[in-house]
Amino acid sequence: MTLYEQLREKHRTFIYHSFEFLKEDDETVLQFHFSMDGYNFCPRWKFPFDIPVDADNDLISMCAFSLGMAELVSYWKCACPPEVEVRCGELSDWQKNWWKKLYFNGLGEYFYRNGISTDLDSFMNIRTVGGTTVGTQLSACANAGKGVLVPIGGGKDSVVSVELLKKHGADIHPYIINPRGATLGCVDAAGIPSEKTVGVRRTIDKTLLELNKQGYLNGHTPFSAVVAFSAELFAAIKGLKFIALSNESSANEPYVDGTQINHQYSKSTEFERDFREYCEKSFGGYGRCPEYFSLLRPWSEWQIAREFVKHPQYFGVFQSCNLGSKTDVWCGECAKCLYVYILLSAFLDDETLVKIFGCNMLEKAELADMFDGLVLDGEDKPFECVGTRDEIRLSLEMAFRMRGAQSPALLRRYVGYREIGGFNIPDLTKFYDDENFVPDEFIYLLKGN
Repeated sequence: MTLYEQLREKHRTFIYHSFEFLKEDDETVLQFHFSMDGYNFCPRWKFPFDIPVDADNDLISMCAFSLGMAELVSYWKCACPPEVEVRCGELSDWQKNWWKKLYFNGLGEYFYRNGISTDLDSFMNIRTVGGTTVGTQLSACANAGKGVLVPIGGGKDSVVSVELLKKHGADIHPYIINPRGATLGCVDAAGIPSEKTVGVRRTIDKTLLELNKQGYLNGHTPFSAVVAFSAELFAAIKGLKFIALSNESSANEPYVDGTQINHQYSKSTEFERDFREYCEKSFGGYGRCPEYFSLLRPWSEWQIAREFVKHPQYFGVFQSCNLGSKTDVWCGECAKCLYVYILLSAFLDDETLVKIFGCNMLEKAELADMFDGLVLDGEDKPFECVGTRDEIRLSLEMAFRMRGAQSPALLRRYVGYREIGGFNIPDLTKFYDDENFVPDEFIYLLKGN
């Protein structure tokens, strides 16, 4: 038996017991309770503000319950029990299927990297038992909210969203999970008053980390779905009208050649469409709950980079390297660092780039295999949030034309591939993805560029 099969045999049922709001000192706590054969998991969210007395409590309860559904997969995946039992809320058959689709597709990379062969029908069964806390639907009502919640991750994409919304004159409320130097620095560089920031802290239960140390399964989960449901919750608490994500068209591309496995599934257009439908059917629709959309969906990553370099006040503070996130540095060794460096090398000179990254990443010949995964057809893309090969090739072409004979090692490697393979270098200057959900009042910001 494989480890996956052994764990499923040992742990048959995963239970979602409850969610509750608590008060601790001057903070509000949202705590969940999951269990699996004697192991208890209690992840928490803490935030330094109260739920207003006139808040839509039915909507907030449904958002909180749903956030628990998004959280549970991170704990379920350590043993993949075949049964998931929900005891604190009812789910319609449509909702159960919705969650199964999210889990299955969002765990595509996890299944692939753990050598797990399964299918949508058999990997999990969801059942509800005696749930009375929240209903399966909320009726529509007028939403008097205003303002835009903008999730800030510290990278270039959310910076571009903020700058576009500033141009519109929007009332921007930065949303930061576990605030750190880069996220707070970007808000400060944007000139947004600190009191506008919705800063919350998410805590992973240590029991999960202990099980991982013992050899239980681990891997990538659809974290952006957690961002989506938590953003709905906090935007509802704050009485805001919109949630503007910064996911681009490039997030739709598969990562493993010949499959639909996508590291960025919960950033894809498919998930965005599904999530909006969930809000319509479960949260009373966008007459009642804050409207979720990705402002940058019409654009490619190349276009986002072109816009980002117009705002040099962020060069010294932005950072999107996962390995260096705790210390707010670019590690200079991972695929994410290399990818962002390549994009920006199309527009910035080496001196500026070295000031940002601490090194010239295109000189690092030891990253050749990683580079090939970004550039070449038929290679698996590195499992990081990176763009399409067309965007990467265009950026490399522009970088080479800027540097010419003085090009560093990886640029010369690209030129060698281009001469052999005859890459088609696309023109992305007027790229526009029509499959987007940007509200009419904001769409001119994308079409105008």
